[in-house]
Amino acid sequence: MFAPATANTMSLPTLNERIAPEKLVRASDMLRAAAHPQRLAILDLLGTRRRLCVSDLTDLLGIEQALLSQHLTLMREKGLLGVQKEGKYSFYHLEQPGFLKIIKDLEGCCEHL
Repeated sequence: MFAPATANTMSLPTLNERIAPEKLVRASDMLRAAAHPQRLAILDLLGTRRRLCVSDLTDLLGIEQALLSQHLTLMREKGLLGVQKEGKYSFYHLEQPGFLKIIKDLEGCCEHL
């Protein structure tokens, strides 16, 4: 149960006051794009390995290349990932390394589930 608001808590700025609305929309779009177990695993791998090609990600995650490509495309479109083409290979990297903090927080939260 929540305690009623007091004069001290009433003066605290809300999230909408601390973060511009357009940034909140972009952040919520990124969170929705990341909200899948395999996409979280992709972000985690790219956070620890810096950059990986599609075939490496396929091998490490044990998922089909077509499904992986769908995940990568969505996260790239939402600004979570970047890609560099080198010859016939596409190397993916994190565009938003701050999402690794979210993954670490998830690990802590999952301990209590």
